[in-house]
Amino acid sequence: MQSLPGFRDFFPSDCARRNYITGTWRRVARSFGFAEYDGPTLEPLDLYRKKNSGGEILGQLFSFTDRGEREVALRPEMTPTVARMLIAKAREYRKPIKWFSIAPFFRYEKQQSGRLREFLQLNCDLVGDASPAADAEMLALLIETMRAFGLTAEDIVVRVSDRGAWMDFLAQQGVKDEAQAREALSVIDKLEREPRETLEKKLSALGLTLSAVEEFIKSARPAFFEKLSGNLEARGLEDFCELDLRIVRGLAYYTGLVFEVFDRRQSRRALAGGGRFDRLLSDLSDGKVDLPAIGFGLGDVVLGDLLEDLPATKARMAAAIAAAQAVDIYVVVADESRRTEALGVVQLLRALGRSVDYPLGADKVGRQFKDADASGARYALVVGAEWPAMKLKDLKARTESDLPQESLADWAGSLQTPAP
Repeated sequence: MQSLPGFRDFFPSDCARRNYITGTWRRVARSFGFAEYDGPTLEPLDLYRKKNSGGEILGQLFSFTDRGEREVALRPEMTPTVARMLIAKAREYRKPIKWFSIAPFFRYEKQQSGRLREFLQLNCDLVGDASPAADAEMLALLIETMRAFGLTAEDIVVRVSDRGAWMDFLAQQGVKDEAQAREALSVIDKLEREPRETLEKKLSALGLTLSAVEEFIKSARPAFFEKLSGNLEARGLEDFCELDLRIVRGLAYYTGLVFEVFDRRQSRRALAGGGRFDRLLSDLSDGKVDLPAIGFGLGDVVLGDLLEDLPATKARMAAAIAAAQAVDIYVVVADESRRTEALGVVQLLRALGRSVDYPLGADKVGRQFKDADASGARYALVVGAEWPAMKLKDLKARTESDLPQESLADWAGSLQTPAP
């Protein structure tokens, strides 16, 4: 029996790959002072209707009526959940609030390269600060997250735009109705994906021309961009970021800065994206909680595909996965009459925080050493006729020394724990 389309089995190597990605996400987010949170996988359907994510996401929901006759949905994104949580308890936290989550999400969409129906996503949000400094901090966090995987400014680019500037442009063009403006932005969001004839027809129906849209993209320069660029330059990150007003983002709740990360070789598919949603908490709480916010999401599927495509990042990931799957020590039972003592050695080493494997039954010593190599162990401890002395073999350096039983704990404690 096969798994459902768009859903994944995680065999041990797949789990190690996933843990490498999520562990890197967690480490970088914590280095920026972000605290981890989570929420329920199942939410009321009205949360997504009220948030007004846009027709695309509403059409991709895994939704149903539960046994309590409630309309519910598997979460397709995190923003409405974190908004709901902040509305409930925002007053209890110092501002700005800096939170991140790593969680699974579900969207019923066509399965294709980089897109699955269940995926993991890093979500980072900074709430309670509307300054350009907060914008730059979030872009720096996103860039540093990508850099942590070995990606450089030659591999990726963060394309920055301004939904506020677009709304001003649309108003000048006579598109003042909010619903029409959202429809226009959804068309503009597809400038790089649809034929010119199709775009011209759709824009014309809204009272716009493709030439006017293209001229705006070419000539406009949002006021915030200079401050943003200066802040990133001070961090040495300016080469990662460029202004590109073709980016508008499809979700309806964005209000200002928006951005997406692209593979420089294949610029049609975004790796990550986000922006400001300064009115969302107010809209969801009917004005009771009004805090500016900025956030982004980064999925594991498209990121993982990119890391596999680039030789340097693929090798880096492979090395991390191998290290994560390896045990520290393999205990070789060279004399079966000493199995009781060998089990004591295994238990002590594990109690000291070391990962340890050993043969569950009697086996030839040569076979045990092959198993030790296959386990990725750095060291083999041979328990045999010499007990209480043991032979310590460094399987990488191919060296051997004696290790008395009374020195076992000190030796195990001196081993360096590899970085996650």
